[in-house]
Amino acid sequence: VMAQRTGPVNITADYDDGDLTMLLIPQEAVGFVTGRAGNFLRTIEEEWCTLMFFCEVGSGDRRSKDYEKLAIFGGVRARRGAELKVLSAVETKVPGYFDKLKKEVLDRDRGKDESGTWGSDSMTFQDDELSYALGKQGGTRKKMERSSGAVVQYIGHVAIFSGSREVRKRAREYMKWLFDQLEGPVYVDGWEDRDDCTVVDVPCDCIGYITGARRATLGALEEEWGTLMFFMNRAEDKGRGRGSGCEKLIIFGSTRGRRGAELKIMSGVETKSPGYFTKGVREKTSYEKGFDTDRMIFKDDELSYSLGKQGTTRKKLEGASGAILEYVGHVAFIAGTMKERKRCKEFINWLLAQRRGSVTIPDISQRDDATEMHIPENCKGWVTGNRGSELRRMEQETGT
Repeated sequence: VMAQRTGPVNITADYDDGDLTMLLIPQEAVGFVTGRAGNFLRTIEEEWCTLMFFCEVGSGDRRSKDYEKLAIFGGVRARRGAELKVLSAVETKVPGYFDKLKKEVLDRDRGKDESGTWGSDSMTFQDDELSYALGKQGGTRKKMERSSGAVVQYIGHVAIFSGSREVRKRAREYMKWLFDQLEGPVYVDGWEDRDDCTVVDVPCDCIGYITGARRATLGALEEEWGTLMFFMNRAEDKGRGRGSGCEKLIIFGSTRGRRGAELKIMSGVETKSPGYFTKGVREKTSYEKGFDTDRMIFKDDELSYSLGKQGTTRKKLEGASGAILEYVGHVAFIAGTMKERKRCKEFINWLLAQRRGSVTIPDISQRDDATEMHIPENCKGWVTGNRGSELRRMEQETGT
């Protein structure tokens, strides 16, 4: 990094400790890949946590300046994400360039991750399919990437999926279901036995509310939680009308992402159709150390207080405790590891106790999630701000 200030850096093959990818960039695409004042490269570095720069290679071998060498340093997944993003940009500038490199790129780093099954698969699209698979501002591509756990990138008309064998298989399945939806209803057979999906029953009269205009509400949830969601119907149910009274919404993604999205959907349905999910529900405390969900039941006044203006209090409790906190009717669902759930409940109880007077926290020295500060008496009002506004601003800025 320092040497770049005085001129080109020389990188030889023996610098590669399994953390380097070298990429030849055609001369006419170099400026495009670099971006204004190196902006494009910096953006990719930030997104994928890599280090990237153009360099001299070996002694004087500059390939008569037709190509420049781009060095990418980082982990297997990070390098692959950055490399595919660069190739995608090059392809728009120099169409057909990827075909020359395709085999080399797909074979790179094969088996070099913890699972030993790292690799890359590809799929080719037609013009109209490509825009559908990309989505508005690349939204569909991003949600495929986050929900499957694979690196998903489109280079020209080719989709590349990189990751362990399991996540690549997932990404291909998700892509297939995405395109099947264009033909008609999609049903995922054997969803009960899968460990990457959750199914929620949504009453028919709430479907429009949950989906939103042109799918805006579902799309926002997918983006927030890194999931992929769609309503499942069997082809033979078509034309029967919605007789059963509800439809199945399937959610794909990580355990945490799925749970977050599921609770948000439940909260939405409960608003529209009170009692649908909370009828007969009791409080629950789980003793599972790993990821699970607890429930707390609120009274009317407690609910609005712990929600806060535009849900700010709920978001702050969620952020500070690390748990997922969602209110479904009068029931608070708290999802996370045992430590996160316990912390979230404690925070809620302190919050509600503040309405009756000041709260004392006895064991501050025993906690690993708290910092105590002494504020001089004459600064108290200044730090608090008008009706606590200054404290609220700091909470929002620092996620505490």
